[in-house]
Amino acid sequence: MEHRRLAGGSGGVPLRGGPMAMGQVGSRFRLIEVLGPEQALARLAQDVRAGLTATPKYLPCRYFYDDEGCRLFQAICELPEYYLTRTEQAILEAYVESILQPLPPSVVLIELGSGDARKTRVLLEALIRRQKSLLYVPIDISRTALVESAHRLLQAYPSLEVTAVAAEYDDGLPYIAEVAGDPPKLILWLGSSIGNFDPPEAVAFLRRVRQVLTPEDVFLVGMDLHKDRAVLEPAYDDPQGVTARFNRNLLVRINRELGGHFDVTAFRHRVVYDEVRRRIEMYLVSAWDQRVVIEALALEVLFAADEAIHTENSYKYTFEDIDAIAGAAGFRRVGQWLDDRRYFSVNLFRLTE
Repeated sequence: MEHRRLAGGSGGVPLRGGPMAMGQVGSRFRLIEVLGPEQALARLAQDVRAGLTATPKYLPCRYFYDDEGCRLFQAICELPEYYLTRTEQAILEAYVESILQPLPPSVVLIELGSGDARKTRVLLEALIRRQKSLLYVPIDISRTALVESAHRLLQAYPSLEVTAVAAEYDDGLPYIAEVAGDPPKLILWLGSSIGNFDPPEAVAFLRRVRQVLTPEDVFLVGMDLHKDRAVLEPAYDDPQGVTARFNRNLLVRINRELGGHFDVTAFRHRVVYDEVRRRIEMYLVSAWDQRVVIEALALEVLFAADEAIHTENSYKYTFEDIDAIAGAAGFRRVGQWLDDRRYFSVNLFRLTE
């Protein structure tokens, strides 16, 4: 690890919510920051340089989630067109007892990409009913989201402890065994975040997750299902323009953190569903010929009119895809739950014996 800071207990990270916050929840919260600000900025700079000098141009979707990006994503989740969040939550609420039934009596709850942990509450509450106390380990790239969601959860659940890991997925994985210890683990990866990986990348990442699990552990993964483009494309290109602002916020972040000179209004939001690859593709498209200077990189980037920056893929799966990806990574599916429209799936995996 390049850098690590650990905060908690009596010297803990300040939690928002007034002077009562630390006295009530501080002893039950700690935060591990894997990358310091300088290392994180250096990684951003490296990735932006690589992406904007490539052909075709791209930017990694993980950089969507600065504070403003997290706020915009929460707004996206409330949109009528964006079915994913409410559909997955409805599945969890309807089937939580069935999901937990094969688990050991006591587990540690780990979550990859926890965000505001809204959907996680369904599982938190059911686990606390079963085992009285619970350790929750959210791993997320946004420190702000981790601290704020931990504050809310700890206020709501007096028997909960939270050890949050501010990190990208791969940086956070090594901390799972260190933080969770010996008890069996329930690992969550919700929101169809797996869909941001190309299938070979998804298999490779699942194999890395597999390395930190034991045969007693279970892995719960939300995966969006293939469906008509008339449903899919509006979910990523809403008429209110919230997703467009979310997409363009990547350029706002580069302007702020790397001294970029993007005219954000000079890039259009474009969404396409590739039915052959079964993936949503999201782009920022230059409205005209232009050049953009990024001072921190000493870089000048030329754009032709209609040239695109690829910012995100979101794969949609058939049932055969789900089993194929899991099997290639060394997992077997032991449970699957769907909504009535068969829009979304929640899948429970164990290690292949």
